[in-house]
Amino acid sequence: MNTNRCIVHLDLDTFFVSVERLMNSSLIGKPIIIGGTSDRGVVASCSYEARQFGVHSAMPMKMARILCDHAIVIRGDMDQYSKYSKMVTEIIAERTPVYEKASIDEHYLDISGMDRFFGNLKWSQELREKIIHETGLPISFGISVNKTISKIATGEAKPNGLLQVPVQGIHPFLDPLSIRKIPMIGKKSYHLLRSMGISYIRTLRDIPKEMIERVMGKNGSVVWKKANGIDPTPVQQYSERKSIGTERTFENDTIDVKMLKNILIGMVEKIAFQLRKEQKLTSCITVKIRYSNFDTHTLQRHISYTSFDHILLNTALELFDRLYTRRMLIRLIGVKFSSLVQGAQQLNMFEDTPEMTSLYQAMDKIRLRFGSKAIRRAAGMHATKEIQQQMFQVRT
Repeated sequence: MNTNRCIVHLDLDTFFVSVERLMNSSLIGKPIIIGGTSDRGVVASCSYEARQFGVHSAMPMKMARILCDHAIVIRGDMDQYSKYSKMVTEIIAERTPVYEKASIDEHYLDISGMDRFFGNLKWSQELREKIIHETGLPISFGISVNKTISKIATGEAKPNGLLQVPVQGIHPFLDPLSIRKIPMIGKKSYHLLRSMGISYIRTLRDIPKEMIERVMGKNGSVVWKKANGIDPTPVQQYSERKSIGTERTFENDTIDVKMLKNILIGMVEKIAFQLRKEQKLTSCITVKIRYSNFDTHTLQRHISYTSFDHILLNTALELFDRLYTRRMLIRLIGVKFSSLVQGAQQLNMFEDTPEMTSLYQAMDKIRLRFGSKAIRRAAGMHATKEIQQQMFQVRT
């Protein structure tokens, strides 16, 4: 274990609820549920006042209303949440040498070595106070020698608190906690370990690593190390330039707008699936075209964090319509998603109907099993056929 590292984990408390309260102060102190407003919706977030009644994220809205019938239900506003998330990131970027934006409401900071100039705890307190002062959002911090311990410390510091776990205090801090507190342990892993009589981190720590590996496979070693306070994972420097994209150069320059849009649809669908596969979200789309005279033009738009095809497609096609104005032959077309963050898609929880989410999950499951081309939109497949026909005509 590298005891010279100092990693800070930052988590915006009940982030969606906190943003709603900034916009409407009358919501302060009241039970709030955010998500789809019909009974078929799902809870995306809820206030601590609602949690006292057993409400939690991902719960069906119908059940949440029964448990807390006096709660105020609000449909989510990802535009506002994205705006405040970026505000927090900008404050962190101004003061932190290395930081990683782990999700819309989480950051990791590597401030190793800064204690030579500042006390790490004092520096973190000042940063926390600055974020609270400039955004009005409650925020919790955990500080320790690696990501795992600092993240668990943040959970224990909530709500709106700060907790430092020094090297000598790692095992006393971790041992009495539930194994649920360990990142990576979901419902399946939890029930598996509970069936072995393992409830607390201390018990898991004392079991031979080889035994956990036999039971849990390759993840067993990682889970055992986390229980022992070991996590060498580095803080990955966050950059707004971080992106994923694709482009296509045509053998024959074309002016077939219908085909170009169909190709664009296919490309967006392909890289949106890759986003979901890697559990990432994008907040910036760029469309690129290159004319036959090699003039290259791009246009981009910032959007709310998402990885859904239907949202990304609409934006990409709109950008293409604005970009393609010269009616010249096109040599290349491309699309890129940037400003990526790690995180599961939250936007689906603001919808009243779960069919769209179920559809994406079903399509992605087929793609993961049979390949990314196993299921596609008809428009994208049609474009592929047209290109193949053109290539055949060129060869003959």
